[in-house]
Amino acid sequence: MPDEQAPRLLCVEVYDRKPLSYMTETAAALLDRLARETVFVPTTTRTREQYRRIRLPGPAPRFAICANGGHLLVDGESDPDWRAGVAERLEAGCAPLAEVREHLVRSADPAWLLKERIAEDLFAYLVVDRALLPETWVKDLADWAEDRGWTVSLQGRKIYAVPRPLTKSAALAEVVRRTGATDVLAAGDSLLDADLLLAAHTGWRPGHGELADTGWTAPHVTALGERGVAAGERILGAMLAHEPERYPRTER
Repeated sequence: MPDEQAPRLLCVEVYDRKPLSYMTETAAALLDRLARETVFVPTTTRTREQYRRIRLPGPAPRFAICANGGHLLVDGESDPDWRAGVAERLEAGCAPLAEVREHLVRSADPAWLLKERIAEDLFAYLVVDRALLPETWVKDLADWAEDRGWTVSLQGRKIYAVPRPLTKSAALAEVVRRTGATDVLAAGDSLLDADLLLAAHTGWRPGHGELADTGWTAPHVTALGERGVAAGERILGAMLAHEPERYPRTER
């Protein structure tokens, strides 16, 4: 948009002493209201350390989901019973992290690999130079990982390899069980958000990210044209305008 029409922005994340992430001031006011009127649950693939860099408006959330469902935070602390259950499901349902990490490092080219990391001893990711990344490399990795019970997701400069049993929707189901929620709203933009959107009763998908790029849709998920901070503002407004309904939890 023209500079004179651009919205004022609020910085909500600082990294290495530099501002990194933003939302519009309007979105900040909407989020503050949403967090006071609902059970607001930040849900992210970020590690707990990365999540704690974010300073969202409104009251501190009672629950938060980090590491793609690997950690369920309750009043800011990881629930040990949930974490133990995650470890059991991963051990039984997919190849070990060490095998996947070794394959990632061996198959990546130093010409485009910038960093490789292990997140919370749960999953692995690479930071890459997208301009130099071979066009078929991510697909080849996904094919290799699928046979071992892992999922691959490309988000910006990061390539995630995540165990298939490690999902945001599983952690969401636990929050629903604890709170008794009967109407679940969700938003997300990446492949790793698809299961979360499918588990919700109503969802929104912004015009940016993996899901938009691949044309992913679902009957109860609205695909928006807005991107970036404009999408965030639109989603928050839609959530506040949503009329609560009572759904049997067996519907989805």
